[in-house]
Amino acid sequence: MHNVNNIETESQETGRWRNFNSWIKRNFNYECYLNFLTGCYSCKLEAEQRKKSRRPLCCCSLLEILFYPWLLTALYLSVLLVFVWVESSNEYNGFDWVVFLGTGVWFFWSLVLLSLFGILAAYTSLLLVLGFLLCWEGKELYLHWYHKVYAPYLHLSSISVMVLLSWPVAFYLIHLEGEARIRRYKITSNERKRNKRCNMLTKLRALQVAVGLPFFLILLCLYVMPFGNYSPCIQEKDKLGPKPSFFGHRGAPMLGPENTMMSFEKAVEHGAFGLESDVHISYDRVPFLMHDLSLRRTTNIKEVLPNASLRHPSLFNWDFLSTLNAGKWFSHSQIKPFYHMKPLSEADKEKAGNQKIPKLTDLLELAQKEKKLVIFDLNSPVPKHPARKEFVRLVVNVILASGIEQHLIVWLPGFDRKYVRSTAPGFQHVGRLFTIERLTKENISRINVDYKRLFYNGLREYKAANININIYIVNEPWLFSLAWCSRIQSVTTDNIQVLNQINHPYFFMTPSFYMFMWILLDVVSAIFIFAVFYFHWWRESQSEKILKGISSYTETPSVSLQKENTENEAALNIMESPETLTKSVGELPGSQSVNPEPVQETTQPLMP
Repeated sequence: MHNVNNIETESQETGRWRNFNSWIKRNFNYECYLNFLTGCYSCKLEAEQRKKSRRPLCCCSLLEILFYPWLLTALYLSVLLVFVWVESSNEYNGFDWVVFLGTGVWFFWSLVLLSLFGILAAYTSLLLVLGFLLCWEGKELYLHWYHKVYAPYLHLSSISVMVLLSWPVAFYLIHLEGEARIRRYKITSNERKRNKRCNMLTKLRALQVAVGLPFFLILLCLYVMPFGNYSPCIQEKDKLGPKPSFFGHRGAPMLGPENTMMSFEKAVEHGAFGLESDVHISYDRVPFLMHDLSLRRTTNIKEVLPNASLRHPSLFNWDFLSTLNAGKWFSHSQIKPFYHMKPLSEADKEKAGNQKIPKLTDLLELAQKEKKLVIFDLNSPVPKHPARKEFVRLVVNVILASGIEQHLIVWLPGFDRKYVRSTAPGFQHVGRLFTIERLTKENISRINVDYKRLFYNGLREYKAANININIYIVNEPWLFSLAWCSRIQSVTTDNIQVLNQINHPYFFMTPSFYMFMWILLDVVSAIFIFAVFYFHWWRESQSEKILKGISSYTETPSVSLQKENTENEAALNIMESPETLTKSVGELPGSQSVNPEPVQETTQPLMP
């Protein structure tokens, strides 16, 4: 009996310690998990939350309930803004230039903004996930004021498209299914009734839906996407137009300082069809090449005349302008104008460091020599400038006096076109995105438009009217390929050294080949995904069978031990009760009934 009691006591203590250890692991980790969520979301670590009962999902204050949709909206906008900014990579240099005009500091602000958008999008996503997990655990939401100020108003963007791979998704879904089956196998009927409202099985099913449903919806959309897909790069080979020609935007600004003779010479070396520039008029009526409305970015005027660095270029005489250096900023500065430009050779560095501001006649001389077109923006002088009212005629007379062939001039300015037509009838006139009726009336057969206009309808009406199209500014190979497939005649680019090496548009394929690849990939991917799901289901089912076998094996000894304990307890009760023992003996077969006499007590001491 003593041994039986010891065995029972030891087994009870072992069970208590096991339950206690599992309770420590379960509750300690769960409390750490809740404290982490509340600490990140509310900036509070409240340990007393473990004493509170689990709240329903709608336990938050009205202010928090109203604020959570704002957080969701901020995530959507941040995703959208990141997507737009990534797709606008072709405009990064222009954005950096605009920021420079306002700050006077040249830096890759576009990349800084891209990084900021990405960080803010990830930050908004984290807050959204934390809030969802807290609601899932039935905890009250209390978003800290810091998050409320910065999350919804500064987070204006980002891309919420996740590429879901079939292998991890299948593994996760089948694993959840196996976990649900195991819990259903272990759970008793009483526990099912007790946990009917909120149990682990419901959570597992919800997780399966949350992971599996988006995966299959995205997969279905990808399968049927070609029905509504249109791409100009999917066409027959004989319908592909000729390769667009190039206008060097301010020359070749990745190979030499912009709007310098070195830059234009580099553009000619890399096959430029035309040269693009910007013209200002000096105070003494000399047309020269300069893009900005001040000289501080591309010259050394801060060193020569710091107080005049913000003055308009047309307020300086040519004698002073011709002394400024227009290349050291490009060759000696640690911050380059383009973040992906290649390092210059020592010879090019030396040549770039000696560049000066060129006159318009210098560019015309090079264009006449190389038979290149010239297109330029003409900036009007400031008020009270001597050539304010006649700058167009001044420039036309300078062009005619240079001796360049008139058909090499692509006239872009819209000022005083009647005079230009009468004085220089050989100029090629270029319009903006005017109506076709206006272009026809003004006898304009070429337009110069922003490349983003290509995305609306491909400028089909202008192509149908046989109007040549030049788009600006195209620096990315994929964008140049799109222009090529869209039968655009010419592009203005900063990246001529790269685009000129493209001999075939990217992503080009015939409709029959695309159809073949579409059907083949759909079939192969469907078979592969089915095989992956089947593999994970088979492996999980094998694990479940092994677990059930182990459970049935361990259940039989426990039942035998329970029966043995019951018999032992019955035997102990019989030994402790004499009446029961007598009655049991009397009931034995072949025995006589015995009436024992009562035992009389005696007061005499026992003798040895």
